Amino acid sequence: MKFHQKPVTYVGSVHLIVQDLKRSLSFYQETIGMKVLHQSEGKAVLTTDGQTPLLTIEQPENVAAKERNRTGLYHFAILVPERSDLAKVLLHLLQTGYPLQGASDHLVSEAIYLADPDGHGIEIYMDRPSESWTWEDKEIVMTTEALDGEGLLAEAKGESWTGLPSGTVMGHIHLQVSDLDKAEKFYCEGLGFDLVNSKYGQSARFVSSGGYHHHIGLNTWHSAGAPAPTQNTVGLKLYTLVLPTEEERQNAVQQLQQMGEWVTQENGTALTKDPSGNHIQLLVYGDK
Repeated sequence: MKFHQKPVTYVGSVHLIVQDLKRSLSFYQETIGMKVLHQSEGKAVLTTDGQTPLLTIEQPENVAAKERNRTGLYHFAILVPERSDLAKVLLHLLQTGYPLQGASDHLVSEAIYLADPDGHGIEIYMDRPSESWTWEDKEIVMTTEALDGEGLLAEAKGESWTGLPSGTVMGHIHLQVSDLDKAEKFYCEGLGFDLVNSKYGQSARFVSSGGYHHHIGLNTWHSAGAPAPTQNTVGLKLYTLVLPTEEERQNAVQQLQQMGEWVTQENGTALTKDPSGNHIQLLVYGDK
């Protein structure tokens, strides 16, 4: 997972507000195959390797239903190490009858799509070798074709489902934003990402670090000009970005401040939000 370790800046974990913690815990353990790392009243932190937080789910006391036509999460994307891992995920979902929302070949990756009980979008995918990716004019070539489901399922080789493998990481996050130009400026000029695709339709852009196909997707398909969600409504509370060094985190903080973006620092961490109101915790490689 060379695109999800130092010296790359990458998405570490995602924090969701859910309507019913017990229901969500059951889904993420039994359907997705994560394990509980920590749990307290109203909140649980989930992992795949028993050490690294991957997903936090929280049920606030005054939680409100998910709002329509807001900025926030489009989907978060779980990256598994091998094609056989994705095959076992697909076979498990088919055997349990959980509804899929899509299955695609993006040239750079193969992916399956579903939603959790609250409607949060989830992608589970595996990357093709980066040597096989095509770049044109500094932009990654991606498309959406039908997944070869039969070919993928053959990779499962009849092995039983044991949950997500320990090498699973948060591959990327795809956000609904209100203004693409403002979002691109924030992530590229403010946080140092590279624009790697602006041709996937007129209403989407993709940014990355270190030559990845994308760490963050941005779209206005259902959110052009939309406001941010109300606090404590079902949806994205925040996500984390892992920067290589403390120096790079401080550089990002200073750059965002110079741009007039909201940033706060306390207890050895930094919190910011993009122009669409998506909150981001800035961590340094090695932080938990």
